Amino acid sequence: MSLHDGDLAAHLAAVAGRLLIEVRAAGLLPAKALGKAGDATANQFLCHALRQQRPDDGLLSEEEKDSVDRLAKSRVWIVDPVDGTREYGEERADWAVHVGLAVDGVATLGAVALPGFDGGVVLRSDQPRAVPPAPDRLRMVVSRTRPAAEAVQVAETLGAELVPMGSAGAKAMAVILGQADIYLHSGGQYEWDSCAPVAVAQAHGLHCSRIDGSPLIYNASDVYLPDLLICRKEHASTVLDLIAQTHRNSTQPA
Repeated sequence: MSLHDGDLAAHLAAVAGRLLIEVRAAGLLPAKALGKAGDATANQFLCHALRQQRPDDGLLSEEEKDSVDRLAKSRVWIVDPVDGTREYGEERADWAVHVGLAVDGVATLGAVALPGFDGGVVLRSDQPRAVPPAPDRLRMVVSRTRPAAEAVQVAETLGAELVPMGSAGAKAMAVILGQADIYLHSGGQYEWDSCAPVAVAQAHGLHCSRIDGSPLIYNASDVYLPDLLICRKEHASTVLDLIAQTHRNSTQPA
């Protein structure tokens, strides 16, 4: 079966999500072991399918040993088999499957599956939907276990409500789905955490950048990509200015 890139990404994310639901529904493993089993199962499926369907492309997965061969490739698939392993193991809904495609370092196409939401939702970069309007009081989605200090400070200045949530993909998709308006993260991430969500968010007209406003670059030799801002474009300059101000204040002598 030959699929266009968008259909392939969405199909793989959806099938991986269903596999993960089946593994969890078996009820045979405690939370930590369940997370490892889910990661291994989804990773094996995604990597095998991508190598078969796109043998000339590069591949980077959180659960796969990295290869420098991808650095010579223009097209590189970047996947996270279970984004939010902890939430998946705890049988929460706020976890995701990421299948992204970077072309010449740019997050160009992606699909993010939310298998625990409404029987399974897949958001695609090639099929954008209307983003609901922002409410009067903005909402900032943050880590439910370790919200970034910058995010908390910016939220306080904006008077925004904090919305705790698990995986990066779930947070990014919350902005598209109208559950939040700003996703600001500075606690450390890797390329697989954001490639697919950024591709999907950009296709929906959202602002995506590093927290200093610089572009997000993928398929680098060092896959650490420590920070991220996804928000509605009308809020981007305000949030970026507040982040810069927060950094200036933190570096001034007491």
